[in-house]
Amino acid sequence: MIMKTVFTLFAALTLAAAASAVEVGKPAPDFTARDINGKTIHLSDYKGKIVVIESYNSDCPYCHNQYKTGAMQAMQRDLAAKGVVWLLVNSVNPKNFSHRTPEQARAEMAAEKMDVTAWIDDSSGAVGHLYDMKTTPDMYVINKDGVLVYEGAIDNQPDPFHDPTKAQNYVSEAINDLFTDKPVAITETKPYGCSVKYAD
Repeated sequence: MIMKTVFTLFAALTLAAAASAVEVGKPAPDFTARDINGKTIHLSDYKGKIVVIESYNSDCPYCHNQYKTGAMQAMQRDLAAKGVVWLLVNSVNPKNFSHRTPEQARAEMAAEKMDVTAWIDDSSGAVGHLYDMKTTPDMYVINKDGVLVYEGAIDNQPDPFHDPTKAQNYVSEAINDLFTDKPVAITETKPYGCSVKYAD
């Protein structure tokens, strides 16, 4: 009887987890989080806008390459000018050397000349786990109706030393499809990069 109860509970939890998992073509899970300036961020506040979510850790060479070359910032500026919301999510846990305090994050954001709507301090890993972020970077594009239309790699070159300006950028392509009222051609790819440094 006990084993049956445990199995039933396990099955229920598994189904609940599956139901809440992020899935392309379905509404992007809403969340509430704090940015590095102490502002509360609700994904639902951006309904009616295209949203990009980026899983980030500057100490990861794959992330570092995108920013060192200026490719990521150029895309951020271009999309910001078009009204696209960009949420950077840093899920590095506080015990890891790559963790950034809000003060360190603000300094890094300025030094890197990022043009993001918000840098979310996800030290708890809540947003990262909700979206099943596996790598840095791991990219998500959400359309104006709040539906996830792309998830995966930033581009087609899984190499921390490549020139991103010469790569096929999946995020840019997905957003261009949205702006031209076309179905997003590539909706999912395998993300590449460093593992997200969640707490153990």
